[in-house]
Amino acid sequence: MSNIRLLQNFLRSSSRLQHVRCASSLIQNYDFESFVAANEPMPSYGPDSPERKQLYEALNKYKDTTTDIPIVIGDEEFRTKDVRYQVMPFDHQKKTAKFYYATPDIIQKAIDNSLKARKQWELTPLEKRAEIFMTAAEMISKQKRMDVMATTMLGQAKNIWQAEIDAAAELVDFLRFNCQFSRDITRYQPLSPSESVNNSAIYRGCEGFWAAITPFNFTAIGGHLCSAPALMGNVSLWKPSDTAMLSNYTVFKIFREAGLPPGVINFVPADGPVFGDVITKSPHLAGVNFTGSVRTFKTIWKLVAQNLDNYVSYPRLIGECGGKNFHFVHKSADVKSVAVGTVRSAFEYGGQKCSACSRMYIPQSMWPEVKQKMLDILKEIQLGSPLDNKIFLSAVIDDKAFNRIKSYIEYAKNSPNLSIVAGGKCDDSQGYFVQPTVIETSDPQDKIMQEEIFGPVLSVFPYPDDEYFKYAQMASKTSPFALTGAIFVKDSVAREELVDTFRESAGNFYINDKSTGSVVGQQPFGGDRLSGTNDKAGGPHYLMKFVSVKCVKETKTPLKEWLLPSMK
Repeated sequence: MSNIRLLQNFLRSSSRLQHVRCASSLIQNYDFESFVAANEPMPSYGPDSPERKQLYEALNKYKDTTTDIPIVIGDEEFRTKDVRYQVMPFDHQKKTAKFYYATPDIIQKAIDNSLKARKQWELTPLEKRAEIFMTAAEMISKQKRMDVMATTMLGQAKNIWQAEIDAAAELVDFLRFNCQFSRDITRYQPLSPSESVNNSAIYRGCEGFWAAITPFNFTAIGGHLCSAPALMGNVSLWKPSDTAMLSNYTVFKIFREAGLPPGVINFVPADGPVFGDVITKSPHLAGVNFTGSVRTFKTIWKLVAQNLDNYVSYPRLIGECGGKNFHFVHKSADVKSVAVGTVRSAFEYGGQKCSACSRMYIPQSMWPEVKQKMLDILKEIQLGSPLDNKIFLSAVIDDKAFNRIKSYIEYAKNSPNLSIVAGGKCDDSQGYFVQPTVIETSDPQDKIMQEEIFGPVLSVFPYPDDEYFKYAQMASKTSPFALTGAIFVKDSVAREELVDTFRESAGNFYINDKSTGSVVGQQPFGGDRLSGTNDKAGGPHYLMKFVSVKCVKETKTPLKEWLLPSMK
């Protein structure tokens, strides 16, 4: 069957037409050729606001329910004997979701189903694919906003604001900006310098399937890692994090309701090593879109290398793997800005953002004042259930995270080089609660200044004021990561020196601002070194990872001469 016939049959199917009508009814003012994305406005959720009332209604709908979440392949649901539960981190006796690990055979079935769906999906015009994801964005922005908010708060222990900036605003931004970026990057066509030659570029999806392996800490990343390849004409197997299952399934259902055809994204909860083994052994693996630990990403890379001779095409690997992010303070910095920015960066969402500040370097003369301001803030910070709108942070994600973070705090308590300035208490009797902890060190090379903790723990090294350049150079090389970093400085000469010193130390760099808070379309995100492949999600270049460009030259006049010019 010709490609044209395949496309015609696909677009004529009743379900497909129904999806298209659904899309157009929700985004009536959307025009693909002229659309310009803008960042999603964020409501305040203030007292007596309609959004707060709606949110608590959604929370009440989910908080006493254990949602059954199947494996979804095409239009089929699967439930295996390997049953798992997602618990509420702040109340771990409560199960918020029941789900099932896919067996190797089911994972292979998901691959086969995706490959079957790929042909028609890849031939679907970009405008139609974008329309589906624009519809999903509109649904999340409006009628589904509180569902993604509530499931993120309950399952991942985010307070109201952290859920808003993630599950609602950032996910909407990813979807809308990617639609604009997809149009813009595919507008390029090569030169055709004469009327007898027509040169063109065709922007195809990659041959095979993509695997999206997504983290717990951002619902938006889960939805983005599977939808970005799909937008560009690919098919994806989405392996969500066990500890973000409910919110991720909510997003998956929204994609389907928005008109995404079955099989384009298959929802495949699975044991990580089993999933990795099956996908990397498939000759049709087109790529892996990953956010998670360095260890896991290295394992995937090694598995791909071991199977390299078996692949139809070289798989593309995208990885974002965390960091040991820094705040470096110069003596000219604004004291309050340093204190506020560092507390927010280090302790929002319990330090479980990839970009969270984990180490600070500060002049000895400034540290007493900054420390006191930080302590004053920390005294006001409340730790508790995200159902309480007054809390600043809640529990860490699970028992593994709790034990890992606690081990670093215990190490600090027993180290002669370290002293705990604030916090240090851990309690997992009801939820996985860790107090915001500040640790002062006399050794800038201590492991607590080098290793990723991924929790509410900040290490501080007060350096001699007149040796800032020496310690800036040290800070730039202390960690094997290079994700985010910030400098706080007013002096213009020092500013330029620090910018140059930290040139290779962060993929996202901030001047007089905290190291967290990248916004889609404003600060495309990604890091170097062991932090990842720095493909800059949230920017236009990211989408080229999911495109296989075909250049076509058509000559309109017959070829007659075989003699080369130099032969005459």
